[in-house]
Amino acid sequence: MSDTSANRPLPLRVLFCCGVTQNFFDLPREKIGEVWQAYGKMLAAIEAMDGVKVLGVMDDDRLVVGQATGSPWTFYIMADVADFDTTVAVCNLYRTTPVGEYNLWRYGKIEARVGRALAVPPAAGA
Repeated sequence: MSDTSANRPLPLRVLFCCGVTQNFFDLPREKIGEVWQAYGKMLAAIEAMDGVKVLGVMDDDRLVVGQATGSPWTFYIMADVADFDTTVAVCNLYRTTPVGEYNLWRYGKIEARVGRALAVPPAAGA
């Protein structure tokens, strides 16, 4: 799929669904801050990644409490992403972002939903 006016590929519209797992809730209170700092580093890495334009982050923690085993998730990142490989690289940050002696995926999970920006076609005869 390409933008015919400029012959550039359209970005993927990606909803990254992120959740914390029971391992996070099993931590003693004094260890939770370390995980939060890792999430901050992961989010900063996404913002700085070539081929990613973060459109917004929504935290669902006021109405969803406890581990996320699926929908609803803990927080969501909506982004325009250049391609599939870049989408994979964002998800891979859970595998590579350190949290003490572990990585972030010990305490959270991510799922990417890939689509495109909604474009309403012009009315017939317009």
